[in-house]
Amino acid sequence: MRLLLPILLASSTAALAQIGPSYERPDTAVPPKFKGVTWRAATPSAHLSKGQWWTVFRDSRLNSLMAMATANNQQVKGAIARFDQARAAARMSRGDFYPSLSLPLTAETQRTSENMPSPFPLNGLHYLGPAFNAPLDFSWEIDLWGKLRRAAEGTRADAAAAADAMHNVLLGIQADVATNYFRLRTLDNEMRIVRSAVGLRGEALKIASARVQAGAGSDLEQAQAETEIASAEAEISALQAQRDQLENVLAILLGTSASNFRVPVSEGGIPGPPSVPAGVPSDLLERRPDISQAERVLHAATARIGVAKALFFPSVKMLGRGGFQSGDIDVLFEPSSLMWSLGPSINVPLFSGNKNRWNLTKAKAAHDEALANYRQAFIAALADVETSLSSIRNLGAQAATQGRARDSAEKAAQLARTRFEAGTSPYLDYIDANRTTLTMQRASAQIAGQRLVATVSLIKALGGGWDQRLPNEVPVTTPDPAARNLDQDKPGIFGRVKGWFTRN
Repeated sequence: MRLLLPILLASSTAALAQIGPSYERPDTAVPPKFKGVTWRAATPSAHLSKGQWWTVFRDSRLNSLMAMATANNQQVKGAIARFDQARAAARMSRGDFYPSLSLPLTAETQRTSENMPSPFPLNGLHYLGPAFNAPLDFSWEIDLWGKLRRAAEGTRADAAAAADAMHNVLLGIQADVATNYFRLRTLDNEMRIVRSAVGLRGEALKIASARVQAGAGSDLEQAQAETEIASAEAEISALQAQRDQLENVLAILLGTSASNFRVPVSEGGIPGPPSVPAGVPSDLLERRPDISQAERVLHAATARIGVAKALFFPSVKMLGRGGFQSGDIDVLFEPSSLMWSLGPSINVPLFSGNKNRWNLTKAKAAHDEALANYRQAFIAALADVETSLSSIRNLGAQAATQGRARDSAEKAAQLARTRFEAGTSPYLDYIDANRTTLTMQRASAQIAGQRLVATVSLIKALGGGWDQRLPNEVPVTTPDPAARNLDQDKPGIFGRVKGWFTRN
């Protein structure tokens, strides 16, 4: 008992040993800048979005789709549930630092041994009858080597990794919504172009028919005009089929039924992509949630090496038991029925079939795996940014040249139409010029959509937002009625009894 107070005082201080390596972020070879980038900003511009990155596109319909996806997407809800599990596990691990108390009430019939240890000869005496126990059990493990602290450190890192995984899922869903939305708008623009071409070809058909009736044209020209109209109308049907598929994909991302989901057709053209600050490569360490998640997993694996090492050392627990014990329930709570015991329990590991050694080897291997995954995540992130920047740069140059090709094709088509109407050029020249114009216009529309998609890819590669000082918040989702709160039991004796122990 004289040693009890010093042990308790020592266990309450931070001076106890802590086995195992402390986590430090590993060094990573970071290039000074992204290649081929002439514009970059280490700090964000004031006008850019700080959290809802999609608002830089200035599209109200996209904003509403993002709100629906955040509130209803089932993958996001699953990621939030996994984060709640990890956060609860981290809070559970903190309970290991505190003593545990329990009240194991028993009422049993027993027979004692005639040869049990006794200060006086039993001479065949034994007890056969009821035994009533009302003790209070006390247990407290003293964290001499930091095993509990390392375990708690690991669960906290797991919770942080789950939070990063949640935001990574959310960022992926948001990027998919934006990507498919811009692809859908590209199809709307293409269908608008093709419908306009159908109208122009309809006018050409009228001219060809009039020329046939006047005897100045041939039936071949009229048949060719009808073929061009049917071909363009078939293109519209093919584009509409692709649009329906994208609409169904968006419905899944938004967590709604595809049968009831519609995105109104956009009548306007496709705007140019906004400027996005690429920053510097080192920013990815704070921006990308997948890199942060990999680092948190590495932190947890490092902490678990300390847990595995602590198993080689003795563990000390303070055990106590006190209460009442009697063979007669009528005198169970009288002072004469009082019993108690108190003292330390020391467990010295001597032999375990090398389980502790292999457990440490396993923990170190898990750390090495997490380290490799962290480095791989950072390498992949750099490649994602480089790919997106290259796409934006090359698509910008392609859009400029494609624009010139479109303008010249439209000019040639106008000249061919004028010459055809004047009867100085065959209808075949007009058909070729019209086809080329339609191809150039659709190609320009596709490149404009690809530039928006490439911008979304760059934003995703950069981790979404630009202001990393903002806290990572759990997105607000629509509650699922089927996700019942199991704590809401029906009123009754069992519900009231359960309420007595809700704080344990």
